[in-house]
Amino acid sequence: MKIYTKTGDQGLTSLFGGKRVSKADLRIDTYGTIDELNSWIGVLRDQSVNETRKDILIEIQDRLFTIGSILATEPGNTKVKIPHLSEEDIINLEKQIDAVDAELEPMRFFVLPGGHQSVSFGHVARTVCRRAERLTIALHQHEPVDLQVIKYLNRLSDYLFMLCREMTAELKVEETPWKPRM
Repeated sequence: MKIYTKTGDQGLTSLFGGKRVSKADLRIDTYGTIDELNSWIGVLRDQSVNETRKDILIEIQDRLFTIGSILATEPGNTKVKIPHLSEEDIINLEKQIDAVDAELEPMRFFVLPGGHQSVSFGHVARTVCRRAERLTIALHQHEPVDLQVIKYLNRLSDYLFMLCREMTAELKVEETPWKPRM
């Protein structure tokens, strides 16, 4: 199988189901950002501090592929079989968040991203997740998007924030508080 098809050389691509759209289409930008997020989750998965979290990170990557499939399918197309997100996927993220939250000191201030390369990678993933969420909401304002997708991305960004705090604690680096100038 060839990796290139030359069908996109004029700036168009196909959604699942065959509809041709511009590569600058909001739907393409949205699932492209999901793909970018998935790559950042892969970077996080490769950090030695996350050795014990590989399974959850792989599960998240799987769900991001599911989200990409959902977003790459033209609305109303029932001919294309794609995986789906469930409420259980969101509940699993909430359980992860709650478990981390129970272990950590309560937050007393906003923190500046950074402190260690692994933590910084986590904050980049978190901000890409927030962008993916914003794009998904913008897309939803034009055409229907499964609300589970929006909910999952919202919860995922919360999980990524807590993961950053957890990595900070495990790596024994200091959280740098944001001290606004007045």
